[in-house]
This record gives sequence, C-alpha cells and structure tokens, in this order.
Amino acid sequence: MRFENKVAIITGAASGIGRAVAQRLASEGARVALVDVNMDGLAACAATLPDASKVWYRAVDISREDEVEKCVADVLTTFGRIDVLCNNAGIAGGDYSKITETDTVAWHQILNVNIMGAVHFTKYAARSMREQHSGAIVNTASVAGVRSGAGGNAYSASKAAVISLTMTTACDLGEWNIRVNAVCPGLIETGMTAPVFARARAVQKEDKLGSRCELRRYGHPEEVAAAIAFLASDDASYVTGQALPVDGGNTASLNLPGMKV
Repeated sequence: MRFENKVAIITGAASGIGRAVAQRLASEGARVALVDVNMDGLAACAATLPDASKVWYRAVDISREDEVEKCVADVLTTFGRIDVLCNNAGIAGGDYSKITETDTVAWHQILNVNIMGAVHFTKYAARSMREQHSGAIVNTASVAGVRSGAGGNAYSASKAAVISLTMTTACDLGEWNIRVNAVCPGLIETGMTAPVFARARAVQKEDKLGSRCELRRYGHPEEVAAAIAFLASDDASYVTGQALPVDGGNTASLNLPGMKV
C-alpha cells in the first residue's frame, strides 16, 4: 500500500498505459483523478478500480491551459492535495513523412498535446506540491525520444522534449522535495499502437513484433505501470531527473539483438 492516503492525477487514463497506471496505483491505496478526452473510456476505467469513493474523473483537453488549471483546482477541492502526477496522455499522429514533406499542422497538434499538456499539468500541480513540500511527477516519454526509428518526426521530437522537460523541471522543483522522472516505453500493445499490431497480425507476422529488442518480445501496459509506480513511490525517494527505458533492452543495442560490437 505504497500510495495509501495519497492522491494521484493520471492523464490519458481511458486506456492503455494510463489505465494500467490507474489500476496499479489504486490497488496500492491511492485516490485517483483520471483525465482523458475520452469520457466513456474514463468511466470504463473507473469501473475497474476497487473503491469508487476514491475515484474522480473528467474529460479534459490537456492542450488547453484553462481546462488544466480548472481540473487541478477541482482535484484539490475534491481530495485536498496532490501527491503524484502522471503525465501520460499523448498522441502519435499519422505523419510519418520525411521532414521535406512534413505536415506543419500535425506537428502543432502533436506538440500541443504531448509536450504542452505535460507543461500545463506540471505548472499547476507542482504549485500545490510546493506548498506541501513533497510530490512525485512521472512523465511518459518514449524510446522515440531517445533514438530514431520508433516514430514519426513530430512524435519523436515531442518525446525528446518530454525527456528534456523532465530534467529541467527536476532541477526547478528539487528544493521543494518534488521529484520528476520519466519512463521511455518501447513497443507496448495499446490503443495508440493498435494499427501496428493489426497490420502484423493481418499478415501473420505477430511473432516479429518486438523482435528487434533484446528480450525478443513486445511489452504490456502493466509492465510500464510497474515502473511508473516505482518512480512515483517513496521507493524512488532519491531518484529525480531520470528517464528510464522500459523497452526490453531496445535502447541498449543497435536494434540488432546479439549483434553489439
């Protein structure tokens, strides 16, 4: 029960990694505030949690600062404090074109959600954490923010920005005992990656998914949630400013398992 009497905001909680994080933290005693644009998904997530009295949820466009500010204020009104912020919400977009053919509108959409959403929630949640002189923020970045080949240009740039934001805000907030870390998932089966899995299954190549990482498999949302729970807990009390790959060893190699030289 590492999160007993603690309050956690989880963005992107309607499905995938966000839902797994909500389930993990709630199972360890947390009161959870669930945020997403998908209200039906939030309701479905809330229904899977053990104690309805400890669950609050709202549809929020995290790219809009005014909506985020109000959301944080209402969480404080409901629960009285914020101990954990999981900036997990993100979009991949559909633009995999080369930079010479890039869709500028798609860039703005991706950056507004993936990086500015985290900026907005960190700005307002950290103000509350500063007053109580404690808190943990965990951002969901990606291996795409570490090396090329795991996403389109805009998505990769946005996740690199999340890693940088993690480091700079850890420096901003450390004096108030607020820790900021990130996870960098590899290939995880979620709603965002569903098209990749669907294509592979359609041509009977599911066994190839994740084959380029050292563990030779893809990952599951619960595995990322476990890493997030660790970084958000007091077990990681001396860890801040770090980006932890949860990728089956993908970033440890040249994407050619067994071929490191």
